[in-house]
Amino acid sequence: MTKKNLGKMFSQFEETWTPKICGQVNDTLIKVAKFEDEFIWHSHAEEDEMFFVVSGRLRMELRDQPSIILNAGEFLVVPKGVEHKPVAETPTEVMLVEPSKTLNTGAETNERTVAGLDII
Repeated sequence: MTKKNLGKMFSQFEETWTPKICGQVNDTLIKVAKFEDEFIWHSHAEEDEMFFVVSGRLRMELRDQPSIILNAGEFLVVPKGVEHKPVAETPTEVMLVEPSKTLNTGAETNERTVAGLDII
């Protein structure tokens, strides 16, 4: 068992939209990522996904629903099958909790897909 510090983990990388694995609970990964600007519309057919804003502000756009604003200290669980697009108008640090098989782009595979995540 090793304690972890989110601030130290975020200081280890600069790239955005590239989650890093920082822990695991059974088949669920805990990831950290830096967001800035817009991601892509996507969904996860089989997995729920949790976004916890550590710093900054995240707007979660949802297809056919009002957007949800998350400030530091707030989190949102996006249920499986819900199409969503994260938007960070300023640099934002996020902790993600999701099944180990979850790809950041959902069913789509494109230039934004990050497979084989780094562990920090």
